[in-house]
Amino acid sequence: MRPERGAILLGTLAALYFLQGLPAGLLADAVPSLGRESGLSREWIGLAGLAALPWVLKFFWAPWVDRLGRGRPDHRKRWILGCQAVVMLVLVALALGERAFWFGAGFPLLLLALLVLNSASATQDIATDGLAVRRLSHDLRGPGNSVQVVGYKVGLMFSGGLLLIGNDWIGWRPVLLLMLALSLLLLIPVLRFAEPADTTPAPAPARPGAGWWSRYFLDFWRRPGLGVWAVLLIGYKIGDGFGSRMIKPFLVDLGWSQTAIGQLDLISSLVGLAGAVLGGLSLVWLSRRGALIGFGLLQALAFLAWMAAARGDPSWIWPAALFEQFADGLSTVALFVVMMDYCRPGREGTDYTLQASLFPLAAGLATLVSGHSATAFGYGGHFLLAAALGGLVIMAALFWTAPGEADTRHD
Repeated sequence: MRPERGAILLGTLAALYFLQGLPAGLLADAVPSLGRESGLSREWIGLAGLAALPWVLKFFWAPWVDRLGRGRPDHRKRWILGCQAVVMLVLVALALGERAFWFGAGFPLLLLALLVLNSASATQDIATDGLAVRRLSHDLRGPGNSVQVVGYKVGLMFSGGLLLIGNDWIGWRPVLLLMLALSLLLLIPVLRFAEPADTTPAPAPARPGAGWWSRYFLDFWRRPGLGVWAVLLIGYKIGDGFGSRMIKPFLVDLGWSQTAIGQLDLISSLVGLAGAVLGGLSLVWLSRRGALIGFGLLQALAFLAWMAAARGDPSWIWPAALFEQFADGLSTVALFVVMMDYCRPGREGTDYTLQASLFPLAAGLATLVSGHSATAFGYGGHFLLAAALGGLVIMAALFWTAPGEADTRHD
């Protein structure tokens, strides 16, 4: 791939992953914090994770995103633009209501709106990931996944951290309208990007028959070495998702203001961006296996710092937040790069989506009981359990061999 084409591709992917981070930030950061301040119980906050179900279930419709429009220019681009239109409509709807309504009597409607928003964003993710896997050469996958994680985390910052700060400064509605304007601006490079037609032969009949859908996925997992990878993939983010869900409620219960929480979130997210960049660059020379093990252990250790903060030493809060985000950036890039390595030509979007649906499924199930864990064991015990869950799965990597690293270049 020529340098100028690589730069255009990376810039377009950065804009797309930023746009996908916006709804995730609402759910991961803003809703737990604003909900707790509005008087929602920890159990309700934990159950809000149900709105993220489309990210777990998106593999059901991923083959159709890969196939519908295949062979024509801008195949995935059309999917992306349609999904973004839905996201923007939901943002407008949320801006029409007051914050007191959405986090009071209208909370079930808020969850429904977030479900629709996440459905559109998850479908966009299928198309974007397919585009990334197809167009990124092997040697660009490290930097490409740095761009993915950085773009996504910046989106999280805007919809999570800045929403918390902006809600105190200018109010709920102006912040949502600002997010809408920013989304429109970020669509400009996407509209200008020319996606060539995918000429790879289709891997399945044009009109799938009975059993086609299940065979599509079974063929992926029947390849040698995929059993150990499945264990590693499913468990890699359980501890992180389980532990991080209760960080915002913990800070609210300590008496932190939304502005203070937003500032912590923004600064720690910037450190996370540095971790993502370093993770992508390190994979140019570091082995896939070494990166997964080392970065995964750092991810688990971060929650020991949160445990120290929860057990009476608030001076640990800032170091814990910074270290946790840095380790998350490193480990997420390593995980995503290996996921790309396992994708087959002609099935990029589906194969990547299948993997990208499994680890949020396990993390999401753990998140649903995170509120009960914090209630039963206290925040300190909860964060210790998160560290243990994160460290346990690293043992699977000791029995895992990374897939071949043959260079599959695409012009």
